[in-house]
Amino acid sequence: MKVKNTVTLFEFGYITNDRKANEHDHIQVISDNAYLYLKGMCLSDERERNLLKLKSVQGMEVLQVQNYAGVLFTPDGTQLEILPKIGKNRSASKKAEEDARQSLLIMLKALKGFQHIQTSNANIVSRKMPLLEVFISQFLQSVNALVKRGLRSDYVPKEDNLAFLKGKLNVGKQLRHNFINKHKFYCEYDEFLLDRPANRLIHAALMKVNGVVRSAENQKLLQELMFVFHDVPVSLNHKHDFSLVALGRGMYHYELPLAWVKLILDGFSPQTMKGDHHAASLLFPMERVFEDYVAQSLSKTLKQTHRLKAQVQSKSLVTHKGSSWFKLKPDMVIEHNSRVVTVLDTKWKLLDSSKANGTDKYGLSQSDFYQMLAYGHHYFDTEIESPEMFLVYPSHSGFKQAIPHSFDFPIQGEKTLKLWVVPFVISDNDVEKGIQWPENTNVETWTKVT
Repeated sequence: MKVKNTVTLFEFGYITNDRKANEHDHIQVISDNAYLYLKGMCLSDERERNLLKLKSVQGMEVLQVQNYAGVLFTPDGTQLEILPKIGKNRSASKKAEEDARQSLLIMLKALKGFQHIQTSNANIVSRKMPLLEVFISQFLQSVNALVKRGLRSDYVPKEDNLAFLKGKLNVGKQLRHNFINKHKFYCEYDEFLLDRPANRLIHAALMKVNGVVRSAENQKLLQELMFVFHDVPVSLNHKHDFSLVALGRGMYHYELPLAWVKLILDGFSPQTMKGDHHAASLLFPMERVFEDYVAQSLSKTLKQTHRLKAQVQSKSLVTHKGSSWFKLKPDMVIEHNSRVVTVLDTKWKLLDSSKANGTDKYGLSQSDFYQMLAYGHHYFDTEIESPEMFLVYPSHSGFKQAIPHSFDFPIQGEKTLKLWVVPFVISDNDVEKGIQWPENTNVETWTKVT
């Protein structure tokens, strides 16, 4: 098998430098240098062990990527594109990759700092660009639109020894420098230039993506923009220049390019690989991405009388000598008049509706049920007549509809605590996306849609 410089795989996929992997379609081969670099990282640093794990598969040493999606570079230029696992069971691999990539982009919009991502851009759909090229393309397009509207200049203080009088004469330096050269004037003046913090930051971001861009179209546009910013100095202190940026009157069209600039100059990612070479990464923990996406989407469907609270931790599992131990932290609760009406927890796992039996149990985890029982026991008031909770999983080809029957926990007296297992459709279409609710629930009491 040919060693590829760009590799696309799904979460929990395998990579190796062992050429025997050409007998196994599910194992990707990368260069020796790239593999040894990644292996060294995961063996030497605890944080990198969360991203990659060393294993033995089919008698070969491999690295298994974990539940992160995004892009990872190695110093030799190898690029790993890791996609969400929701499409990996589909037979049409290329279509599965495209759908998984689009789903990730849609979910990322719920993350702080990524709300400016476009997910319906025709360039993304038609050219099927890798994830990093999608981000670079959107950044370049935003800068190109800014250039077309016109870059803003500013008055920059200057000092120079000129052959003519301009601005204000600096008498002290005039005597010091021009005591003999009577025909010269040492002046202080303001010059109207493109040298302002926002433009310096954009130039710095253009320089940074210049080292990683692969797409011919992106390279062409990048070179055109680099020419436009040729006379603008590159920002040498990003944080200081960002502190000087004011998006006031006449600067609103800088907002989108600068949002991309901040992402690029801050390292492209919430998760960055360490190491001597400081390899770039763009990796997102999928549990957190899915949880934030569900919370943002669900909050928009609630009645005005209800509100969603994420990551609450107001209850504890036990008390011991007057102290509360073991905080209970459901992903989401929905409240009405400060009382919890339902509890929801998201799980970034793939269920299988065809495994509806006592052995496989749809792929559900017993520990998740223990967790939900604890939430239900502590977060619901005793006055709630029919308490219901929801485990929310990503929708995919094997799990499109809610499990039609609830899982019932017997509690006080004749009461039953009901737990529903439901899929969440990831989509740009507001009509299609969201939780696929089962029948016979009280969800209509707190949502605007049934």
